Amino acid sequence: MQKNHNRIKQIIQSRKELSNVRSLSGAGILVTLNAIISVFRIQVSNILEISFASIMTGVCGFLYGPILTGIAGVVGDLVKFMIRPTGAFFPGFTLNEFLIGVLYGCFFYKKEITWKRVLLARISVVICINLILTPIWLNIMYGTSLFALPRIIKNIVLLPIDTILLYTVLKIAKRVHRK
Repeated sequence: MQKNHNRIKQIIQSRKELSNVRSLSGAGILVTLNAIISVFRIQVSNILEISFASIMTGVCGFLYGPILTGIAGVVGDLVKFMIRPTGAFFPGFTLNEFLIGVLYGCFFYKKEITWKRVLLARISVVICINLILTPIWLNIMYGTSLFALPRIIKNIVLLPIDTILLYTVLKIAKRVHRK
């Protein structure tokens, strides 16, 4: 019961970040970095690529909480679409970015960064967003199958890589933030 109360308290605290000019500016910088970093990818195969875009969302969640990070996710998605559209605009993917921001904010805001916490955050994103919502959006848009083995394999392969990258950058952000 106390744990749930603390989570609600942290979400309410994160709402205050919306009226803090420094937080809004920082989130704006992270949105910009997210848009720039999303251009750079390592293509491993025709279905497997390593992307660094969600790292900035994780940092934003750590610094500013779920509310501002969710909004930053929406803004970032719209900016990325305007800069480099990769198909038709679909609001489901914008919802994905909002939810990723909220999840990262809930996992990282005012909390100790541990391997377990980062791994659980990544698993949550993989299951909720990559394996449930994204297939639904793709099915709505293109009629693709809701269950795709290559997508599952891709997410299993990328989970440790994404976790290590996110953990490393969050630890750096924590050190820089303290100064």
